[in-house]
Amino acid sequence: MLLTQLIKLFDRDIERLYKEIEAYSDEGVLWQTQNEINNSAGNLCLHLLGNLQAFVGHELGGFNYQRDREFEFAGKNVPKSKLLSDISNLKRIMISSLEGMDESLIMENYPKEIFGKPMSNEYFLIHLYGHFNYHLGQINYHRRLLHP
Repeated sequence: MLLTQLIKLFDRDIERLYKEIEAYSDEGVLWQTQNEINNSAGNLCLHLLGNLQAFVGHELGGFNYQRDREFEFAGKNVPKSKLLSDISNLKRIMISSLEGMDESLIMENYPKEIFGKPMSNEYFLIHLYGHFNYHLGQINYHRRLLHP
């Protein structure tokens, strides 16, 4: 049951990420920072793409993925069309990975110790959902502040 709800939530909010990035008519603004805003919307998007593809797509879904976390925060000027394509691909990977999990695996430990101790798949997936939405909110704020 939890997996079904997580699938719905990730599906909905990855679509929200797509719409946020799509709403930038000036691609240059995607990569801007200002004052206390240290991460651009483009870099936050790259971070979300890398995070979920590594932790869910690769580890739980078996998709081939090599994460470049440094690029997520240092990379610049990735075309908006590429970000949108990657978001659509992420949605497919996330849904496939979560649909491919047996509900009985939700209480088993996540394959890696990310925070220095074992945690259940349930705990980590809920953590990842919260992390995703934290950065999605930052992207929304960035867009409204720098791209009125």
